[in-house]
Amino acid sequence: MRKPARKKATFPREIVDLERVRTMTDEEVMATSPPELADLPDDFWDNAVMMPPVTKEAISLRVDDDTLAWFRAGGPGYQTRMNAVLRSYMERMKALGPRRNKGR
Repeated sequence: MRKPARKKATFPREIVDLERVRTMTDEEVMATSPPELADLPDDFWDNAVMMPPVTKEAISLRVDDDTLAWFRAGGPGYQTRMNAVLRSYMERMKALGPRRNKGR
């Protein structure tokens, strides 16, 4: 039996006034930036790379109680942080090559 094709998630596009964004002063940008970006060094974005958005899939995942509690204690965005940890592990295993990560 064939599985039905999955629909890609679609999100409403926000309307952005690009001309206004392009003409914003540094002070206006800083006023709208989250506090955690306030003390970045001047060269922080020098080597930034544009990353295309990655589609995500909702799943049910069984996680140890203490692991989930630890991530939740970090506040909002805990699922994103959990995904980042999994992605970091995946990238490391890919970097090791097929012989090193076989059976993991």
